[in-house]
Order: sequence, then C-alpha cells, then structure tokens
Amino acid sequence: MSSLGQISPEMLLRAYAAGIFPMAETKESRELLWFDPEERGIFPLDAFHVPRSLRKKIRKGLFDVRCDSAFTEVVNNCAKTTANRQETWINGEIFDLVGQLHQLGVAHSVECWKDGKLVGGLYGIALGGAFFGESMFSVATDASKVALVHLVARLRMGGYTLLDAQFITEHLQRFGAIAIPRRDYHQMLADAMQVQGQFEAAPDSGKLTGALEDLFRQSSSQTS
Repeated sequence: MSSLGQISPEMLLRAYAAGIFPMAETKESRELLWFDPEERGIFPLDAFHVPRSLRKKIRKGLFDVRCDSAFTEVVNNCAKTTANRQETWINGEIFDLVGQLHQLGVAHSVECWKDGKLVGGLYGIALGGAFFGESMFSVATDASKVALVHLVARLRMGGYTLLDAQFITEHLQRFGAIAIPRRDYHQMLADAMQVQGQFEAAPDSGKLTGALEDLFRQSSSQTS
C-alpha cells in the first residue's frame, strides 16, 4: 500500500517489470494497492482469436482507428463510472502517473473514432517485449473490441511476446485470454524483458492491413 505522492514513473515501471501492478480501491481513494495475483490473465499473441462477426466489422472500416492521438481522453473515459461499472480503480495518482508515462513514450492508447468523435479505446504500458493492458471503454457497439484487435496486430508486428490482461473475464476469454500460474507468468515476463518491442503508433497502412489479415487467418483456423 502506498500514499499519494510517493510513487514516481520510474518506480512504477520497476514494479511492472517485476510483475506487480497498482490499483486504487475507488476513484476517490488516496492510497494504491499493489497486486501480484496467484493467477495472471494473459493473451497468447500466437493464439489470439477474433470472432468472425468482428472480423467482418473491422474489414468494413466502420471506425477510424488511431493511436496516441487522445491518450488523456481515453484514460478519462476509462475512469468514468457507468451503469455497468459502478466503481473504478483509476484514482488521481494513477491518472497522473500514466500521463507521465505517456509523455515518456511508454504508455499508449488505441482509439476508435466515428464521425470525428472518440467512441471507444484502451490504454496500456509498453515495456521491453511486454504490453500491460490497463483498461478499456466503449460508447459504441464493439468499439473497444476493435481497439483490442488493432492493439494485438500492432504488438505482433512490433515483436512483442507478452500481452498482460491482469485478470480474466468471460468477455476476454472470448478472444483467447487464459489464466496462468504466477510462477509461469513471472518467467514469461522475465523473457519479455529481454526483448525490445517497437510500438508503431502510425504504421504503414499496408503493413497494418497485412498484420490484421494474418491475425484473421489465424482466427479462421480456430473454432469461430
């Protein structure tokens, strides 16, 4: 547990590299709680599954997908309470810390835009060959799902080896997320820290399309 003002961005990155991540009990909380769960949720990047209906939606290009063009706005939306989310773990300190990490080029957002409005997205932290997915939001059907698929395509393109989902939900399992023992996670994380992934916020469109199609072919070989 830590109090406000005691954590620096560098300390936060060391914690992530060691397999530990912070959450606040509530948005108003003035303390952070640190977690290293016995079972960790991850997305195996070589077994990520994109449902058939979502593949069709992405190919239609219903959303304009961007990276890092509205990072603060994405985090703000992730921190909002909704009818389906009565409480949030993103307090003021976490908001400030991830903002600083974004300024350092370590924290990134993937955003879905529709008619010039931000309608969904996610954010996370890239370190070595690992990407730590933090939170997502959506105010348009499937927007956060499309952002997740684009994130995975970019990570595969950039040589990342680990996508950390923290905790498993039924929603994430639909995309191939699994829970692994803490010991196995720590080994995967240690291996990922030996890799230097490259997060391209604006890759060549042909390169990105190719990465998405590779992901779709992988998914089509799995059970839809």
